[in-house]
Amino acid sequence: MTVVTRFAPSPTGRMHVGNLRTALHNWLLAWKASGRFLLRIDDTDAARSEERFVEAIREDLAWLGLSPDGEERQSARLALYEEAFERLRSAGRVYPAYETAQELDLKRKVQLGRGLPPIYDRAALALSEAERAAREAAGVAPHWRFMLDHASPIEWHDGIRGPQHFEPAQLSDPVVRRADGSWLYMLPSAVDDIAMGVTDVLRGEDHVSNTAVQIQMFTALDAAPPRFAHEALLVGAEGKLSKRLGSLGCDVLRDGGIEPEAVVALLARLGTSEPVEPIAERERLIETFDLAHFGRAPARFDEAELARLNSAIVHQLPFDHVAARLPAGMGAQAWEAIRPNLEEVADAADWWGVVTGPIEPPAFDEDDRAYMADAARLLTWSEDPWRALTSALKDATGRKGKALFHPLRLALTGRESGPDMHALLPLIGEAEARARLEAAASA
Repeated sequence: MTVVTRFAPSPTGRMHVGNLRTALHNWLLAWKASGRFLLRIDDTDAARSEERFVEAIREDLAWLGLSPDGEERQSARLALYEEAFERLRSAGRVYPAYETAQELDLKRKVQLGRGLPPIYDRAALALSEAERAAREAAGVAPHWRFMLDHASPIEWHDGIRGPQHFEPAQLSDPVVRRADGSWLYMLPSAVDDIAMGVTDVLRGEDHVSNTAVQIQMFTALDAAPPRFAHEALLVGAEGKLSKRLGSLGCDVLRDGGIEPEAVVALLARLGTSEPVEPIAERERLIETFDLAHFGRAPARFDEAELARLNSAIVHQLPFDHVAARLPAGMGAQAWEAIRPNLEEVADAADWWGVVTGPIEPPAFDEDDRAYMADAARLLTWSEDPWRALTSALKDATGRKGKALFHPLRLALTGRESGPDMHALLPLIGEAEARARLEAAASA
């Protein structure tokens, strides 16, 4: 059986890192099994869904390299939900309920006050046909609930959490349709999973009780449930839920100079027993992806860790991957020379400015100015001009170590540290290098 996974975001806002992690893990699960990864846009909430967010979802997945093998939109599948609803209503598995939100809230408060779980009491089932007709005649439109079967426990083997057991009598019959006819999440999602041939549902642990309910929906619709796995949710580095995580999306990460490879490398293994490493090759991440490696503890997202990963990833990126983002005139040789000193690709512009100049000549004392004059005189061009220059200066002046190298770096780059001068000096060029040494000698 071909493994089919899905990622089902709602286009009501930008995706954040928790959404991205779910998408990535479903993509990895599908690719590990040579299966299919589907995108489903859950846009049944017409009032809150926006087309700009649909486009943003596609753009974000593309930026991360998570190309779906197919896309569906719930707003185009309403006839399927209507058909399933009528089947369930004919079978007596959905029923109308007339309580207002305020009445339901009062019931929950009373139950909690008595030390009871806030489970819907099925009062709507006790209404007679005449009572229902009277409510509707008074203009009270019903919402609709799915009737759970209390006869036997709901059980499944979760791909991460292991054996799961729910007593349906301890769950409320979920509302599947609002009084205005619009759909809530649970029934359309189950209908889509059946129609789309989804075999594996990997999502956050906040959906565990939803899964218990949906398993009964699958059964009521004469379909086998998919395999379910629920992963721990992300928390901030401080060990608790963070508002920052809710706003940290691809747009923020891109603007912050973060590479998609760094995001993928971090999120692929966050919450697993596999070490988080700066792995840019997707094949390695796919090969090591395994639900058995996921833990139950909350997965901690640390922006500082992402920044460290990003720097390590940048140091691996080939010139062709970044060429379009580099300053005009900066070629492969320059990229390879500068790359080890970058935290972000955008930092290359700063170092390219050092190469092309002009730079501010440092203020040297008399001894160092004389040393710069010697350097300008002894500079010759060869395959390794830095080695030739420092060797000649060592013989001529007796300098060594920091006294030999540091003033030269300052004169040639205006910086205390930076890329290897063996690689940087050829980029500066003979004429410019001599001019900088002569300027430092006379500064």
